[in-house]
Amino acid sequence: MTSTRFSRRRLLQLTGASTLGALAGCAGRLPGTDDDGGREVTPRSTVTSDPDSSVSLTAGSGTIRPAPETSTTNWMYEGQYPGPELRVQEGDVLSVELTNSLQKATTIHWHGVPVPNPVDGVPNVTQEPIASGETFTYTFRAEPSGTYFYHSHVGLQLDRGLLGPLIVEEREPHVEYDREYVVVVDDYLPGEPELPSGSGRGGGGMMGDVRPPYEGLLINGRLPEDPPRFEVAEGERVRLRFVNAGSATVFGVRIAGHEMTVTHADGRPVEPVDVDSFVFGAGERYDVVIEATNPGTWAVQADALDGNEPPARAVVEYESAGGGSPQRPSSVSNRLQYGDLRSISSLDGVSGEPDRTFDLTLSRGRGQSYTWTIDGQAYPDADPLQVRPDEHVRIRMTNQSPVVHPMHLHGHFFQVGNAIKDTVIVPGHRGQVTIDFHADNPGRWLFHCHNLYHLDAGMARVVRYVE
Repeated sequence: MTSTRFSRRRLLQLTGASTLGALAGCAGRLPGTDDDGGREVTPRSTVTSDPDSSVSLTAGSGTIRPAPETSTTNWMYEGQYPGPELRVQEGDVLSVELTNSLQKATTIHWHGVPVPNPVDGVPNVTQEPIASGETFTYTFRAEPSGTYFYHSHVGLQLDRGLLGPLIVEEREPHVEYDREYVVVVDDYLPGEPELPSGSGRGGGGMMGDVRPPYEGLLINGRLPEDPPRFEVAEGERVRLRFVNAGSATVFGVRIAGHEMTVTHADGRPVEPVDVDSFVFGAGERYDVVIEATNPGTWAVQADALDGNEPPARAVVEYESAGGGSPQRPSSVSNRLQYGDLRSISSLDGVSGEPDRTFDLTLSRGRGQSYTWTIDGQAYPDADPLQVRPDEHVRIRMTNQSPVVHPMHLHGHFFQVGNAIKDTVIVPGHRGQVTIDFHADNPGRWLFHCHNLYHLDAGMARVVRYVE
């Protein structure tokens, strides 16, 4: 078994971002000055029909045990970490009543699902935070199908454990499979999260940023010394839904003894592509199918590309294997790149030249404080990106920092290359990525880095619909 380390240059190559970007023009300028101060467009209303599925979640504090000899106090949904898997059929109306039993206010964001603006869960943008002891009901139509997750969008609460998978099942899957598992990959912080002090220049972590003092990496809430086991039978096609629910970690994923066929990116179906590994940033999801034709006990491994913790692990175990130590993955030879992804469907409203273009620079803030900015502005003291309904909007990003930024747009899917996604890695050292989306969901939507600490330190903007 060969351990693989990843250079910054290699990360740029593996994401294929150099082929996706366009040189940014005049950064920091809001286009269409006639729109400044325009009247806000009313968001589409929330669903009023009776729910097909109703769920009650309580956010509270409790003890988790990610390994037999390891325990810590975490914040959880329903006393579980990760939170309960929510699974509904595409098109069903889902109602989730959240009771806040924490001592702090909280919300839930439905990551990747283009819900109506009032139930998107961003505090002080789409809703008032839910106070301690209060309840709030989120109701929305679960569509399109895909692998998503839900999490708190208040401060650093995601890194305290407030997260869980949301699966919207296809009515007609475009790939065949016999069984499936959800694989939630996360970073393990046993203490209370806090922003780094000072500028953090030259700090820990391979990518030059200060990462929290993680004590391990997790798959489905388990440390590598107590890995979850995925049972398979010989001859089966097994679907694995990978979710990067980490707060500050880019993961490289491999499975020993098996090639992976990537079938979905951020929940959206793609032309199947065979790889031996993939990389995903915080907030990204990939579905893969493996052919169970190699009996034995095999490791699923997720390495931190920007840290030095031991890899997260799970085990694929054939019914005929009879236990034993899992075999480790071999070195990487065919890693997925964004340029390999070709969406099955097209994104309406983004053909031809855009109606509006934003050129944005991602960078570290000036001075000694730990600050991350978009065009030199740190959220919430930052200008909105103003768009009009039905516009084809293009955002061109240039990353002036040495650190990767997984950028996530709420309420919309976007086109990047030939893929449709909602989160995309922008590599460091002047990495460039261009995304296009259709302004078809009025409201105020957060656009931000999904590294939780970069977001909390200012790397966000609000996309604001005006007319």
